[in-house]
Amino acid sequence: MCSHGGGRFPLVPSSTRQEKMPGGSVWVLVLALALPSTGQQYLERAESIMNSTPVIDGHNDLPWQLLQKFNNQLRLPEANLTVLNDTHTNIPKLRQGRVGGQFWSVYVPCETQDKDAVRRTLEQMDVVQRMCDLYPETFACVTDTIGIQQAFESGKVASLMGVEGGHSIDSSLGVLRSLYRLGARYMTLTHSCNTPWADNWLVDTKDDKPVHHGLSAFGKMVVQEMNRLGMIVDLAHVSVDTMKAVLNVSIAPVIFSHSSAYGICPHRRNVPDDVLRLVATTDSLVMVNFYNAYVTCSDKANLSDVADHLDYVKKMAGAKAVGFGGDYDGVTGVPTGLEDVSKYPALVAELLARNWTEEEVEGALAGNLLRVFSAVEEVKRSLQDTPPHETPIAFEELEGSCRTSYGYSNGAGAAQRPPAALALLLALAPLLSVLF
Repeated sequence: MCSHGGGRFPLVPSSTRQEKMPGGSVWVLVLALALPSTGQQYLERAESIMNSTPVIDGHNDLPWQLLQKFNNQLRLPEANLTVLNDTHTNIPKLRQGRVGGQFWSVYVPCETQDKDAVRRTLEQMDVVQRMCDLYPETFACVTDTIGIQQAFESGKVASLMGVEGGHSIDSSLGVLRSLYRLGARYMTLTHSCNTPWADNWLVDTKDDKPVHHGLSAFGKMVVQEMNRLGMIVDLAHVSVDTMKAVLNVSIAPVIFSHSSAYGICPHRRNVPDDVLRLVATTDSLVMVNFYNAYVTCSDKANLSDVADHLDYVKKMAGAKAVGFGGDYDGVTGVPTGLEDVSKYPALVAELLARNWTEEEVEGALAGNLLRVFSAVEEVKRSLQDTPPHETPIAFEELEGSCRTSYGYSNGAGAAQRPPAALALLLALAPLLSVLF
């Protein structure tokens, strides 16, 4: 894999291949077979680095697979994570891939919005916790940077939870705070649907209509409350306007937990160049996605194509802005050479072959995420005396026929829109001032 690009990493130096010695080409062949290939040397170096600095991956959908296949029944014999074979992720593969930290996605689909999204999210959080309980020798559920470091030291996979889609909080700051208390440490502001307070990426494809052109006033409160709590803001799946709005509102660095570079593959799930420049100025992080459609904008890709995205993010935003967000078990097509979570060392070997320094590699593996997470924790400490936001979203901004209106009937403190007639009057005010 490291000899792509016309064999720019030959098995033996050209001077050796050209040297005149007894036996001619036979001697050269014997020498080539006796020496380890350059690619193997890079792989061994990658594994050595990862033994002390394992990868922290930003997004893995194994919990969704556990729901789909087993209805979250982990003690079924066929659900045993030591032998599960029809997923990208199991315990032996995690060990082989030197995965030391994983944000497990507690994803629920957009169709749960205004229905049972909160219940479904809680069940997915529960299954992650039960993974840690059932396999304590492998997983350690943690909630902070100290916990990650302790898991590294004990040889366990630091297991954190990422809420994939703001619809999971049902437009409630109280639910947001409760999910944080239960262990959620990032939230992707949208999935593939708008929420009542933020626009998703399909707005940029014209497959969805913009509602807020970024964030609503309540959406800004959500970001501010995440800053106060110490929850990482994740911008995967949001519209470009939402990306820019958040990067200007958040006082803590943010992440793209599983997004790639638009400059390499112009897919709207990827991060455009102007946003990458904002990522650099805010010390934020892009954790590159391995899904073929986001890597090559086609149904086929290889390990080298993913490395191109890592190179591009590094070039545009700096080495400190690069991370890994494989999206394993959440996508249908992964690159040749990155078939499952066991393959991370091969990708690291490719980066080393591309002259990434060990410091840059260690940053992409874990250091950059730990830096962002530490900064988020520092912002939390700086805001510890700041009271929580209490103003609820306006009732008329919510959808769903089964809602009750308790608390809204007296109009106390609701962040309401002006009545339609008043809104029209305000819009016409400049014209009326001219006419009268």
